[in-house]
Amino acid sequence: MAIIAPVFLLILLALAEFSLMFFATLTMQYAVRQGARYAVTGQSDRDPNAAGQQRYAAVIQSMRDNSLGMYERLAPVISVNGTSYSSTSYSNGMFGTPGSIVVLRLDCDWTVTTPLLSSFFSNGKYHFVVAATMRNEYFP
Repeated sequence: MAIIAPVFLLILLALAEFSLMFFATLTMQYAVRQGARYAVTGQSDRDPNAAGQQRYAAVIQSMRDNSLGMYERLAPVISVNGTSYSSTSYSNGMFGTPGSIVVLRLDCDWTVTTPLLSSFFSNGKYHFVVAATMRNEYFP
């Protein structure tokens, strides 16, 4: 028991972390899809700042709402149509004009905590990318 139990627990923890990594990937894929679906409508009513509604803030809030808390944990880098944006360079025009194609992409890093798995990933991080492509509706 003393020989087998530590190995068994380490493998069990690695399996649990793999499950969490894939859960995070699927959750963020769903969040980016919902964010893109919201972005193509041209609305801004989900912006938490009720005084000055901004389209980009509403789209990011939509992704946050649909990510089950993973958005904050992963702190993804947002790219729209191949251009990466930081939190200081967001703008209302980043999601395009009516009729244009929007490619919304999130680059995410999951920090691996299980010692058995961290050696398999560069810098101990599982890097994944999720994306959604849609055409903007004709909004006013």
